[in-house]
Amino acid sequence: MRVRTLVAVVVLAVIALTIVGVVAGPSNLTPTASPARSLALPYTASPTSDAATDAASTPAHSVALPSPGTPMSVTDLLATLKVAPEHRVGYDRDLFPQWIDADGDGCNTRYEVLIDEAVVAPTITGTCHLNGGSWLSPYDGVTLDDAAKVQIDHMVPLAEAWYSGAFAWTTERRQALANDLDVPWTLVGVSGKTNEAKGSSDPASWLPPRRAAVCPYLDSWVAVKVRWGLTIDIDEKEALTDRLTDCPDTSLTVPIAAP
Repeated sequence: MRVRTLVAVVVLAVIALTIVGVVAGPSNLTPTASPARSLALPYTASPTSDAATDAASTPAHSVALPSPGTPMSVTDLLATLKVAPEHRVGYDRDLFPQWIDADGDGCNTRYEVLIDEAVVAPTITGTCHLNGGSWLSPYDGVTLDDAAKVQIDHMVPLAEAWYSGAFAWTTERRQALANDLDVPWTLVGVSGKTNEAKGSSDPASWLPPRRAAVCPYLDSWVAVKVRWGLTIDIDEKEALTDRLTDCPDTSLTVPIAAP
């Protein structure tokens, strides 16, 4: 939790600018209600000089995978992803064990995210029981005043991860994805309404209804796919390429998950 909290503090200013100040959108938030991890990205946003590359002219793996600690533009990261048909058989959510207590501090993955993302910190009693607190759902700008109302969204849904390569993984690696606390953007607390609307959709068929959240969401989606070595299907790549043309081509440092 200490590593995630440190990263969250570093990116707080970037997130506040992106979610609250850059793009106007419907919101019931005050300017101070900006969560530490809301669609956070481990990078300093810096638009590149080139426009996004057309998906049709960019072959899979035309750009080398990122080296540790090396920033790359979102479009270059997208170009590293292999395009492949989805493997849509055999998925079972139980194949991705989740909400483990990896560090043994009494708080499982769900509670770690809730603690890190709270706009108003809850009181923690007993074995990680949360009292009070407040959370921002970045997908729709809704403030949630009860931890029980917050659903933890996997940025890349577990079913989508299965379709995109996780079907061939060990259970241990699938568990690592489902509980990824090493970066602050694989998991995000959102309203039940938006989490259920998203389901297992990729960006070709679903995007956050809050306009200010769209570009950070697309960046996060690409980053998670790169981090875990997942594939994308052709419709997904076309949608990402097209929609990213309306976003700053930001530079991201994506740590690759251990095999």
